Amino acid sequence: MGTFILSRRHLSHIYRDKYWPYLISGILGFVPGLLCAKIDVMPITILLAEDHKIVREGTRQLLEQYTDLRIVGEAADGVEAVHMAAELHPDVIVMDVRLPALNGIEATRAITARWPAIHVLVLSAYDNDGYVFPLLEAGASGYLLKTASGVELADAIRMVHAGGTALSPRIADKVVKRLSGRQGYRTPGMQESLTEREMEVLRAAAQGQSNKTIARTLAISPQTVQVHLRNIFGKLAVNSRSEAIAYAISHGWITLDASDE
Repeated sequence: MGTFILSRRHLSHIYRDKYWPYLISGILGFVPGLLCAKIDVMPITILLAEDHKIVREGTRQLLEQYTDLRIVGEAADGVEAVHMAAELHPDVIVMDVRLPALNGIEATRAITARWPAIHVLVLSAYDNDGYVFPLLEAGASGYLLKTASGVELADAIRMVHAGGTALSPRIADKVVKRLSGRQGYRTPGMQESLTEREMEVLRAAAQGQSNKTIARTLAISPQTVQVHLRNIFGKLAVNSRSEAIAYAISHGWITLDASDE
């Protein structure tokens, strides 16, 4: 099964479909071809971090067919990925998990800490918790399994570049289940601790809006949006945008009903 995009235009249809639980984290993925219309913009620059050359070559070939995506470098290990991030400053890094020299978790943590404008999209064959949650906590903007198609990978790259989060359905399911298990020390009453503006930001994030789009909608700066998101993360004791959205949906603060549009 592929990934799905949380597009408000399609929510009404998806909500009635059997796939809506995969969207509960408000994060992901994609019905191929339903993303956004192409516009004349600079290509998204991409660094591939993968130790298997044949996989790097295959991924490059899949992505090179898209004119809005451009591969600017390839790293064969985690240390090289960090060095190339410093040198090239790509928009998105497609990161494997099990890298030599420095694993994908530590490489992601180093890159997102030093260069927060770089988005890391994990592309892995592994879906076990020991990889998924440390990577999301390290700052990864998305986590796709290697069963994803080329179209899904391209759409995921576009999504994380726009400030969204992309997860394969199995990964999204893990996130929701993990958050549901934390209800012992976080209660629905926590909504009261969020300000009205923080709830507006959270609802917009759940609609898949980027920080820039949220800023335009609310007439605030992108930096202020980032401040609100950090405050939300702190109040909900989560580490990422996707976790905050999943928590809010699981507690009924945000719904997938088309009437919310």
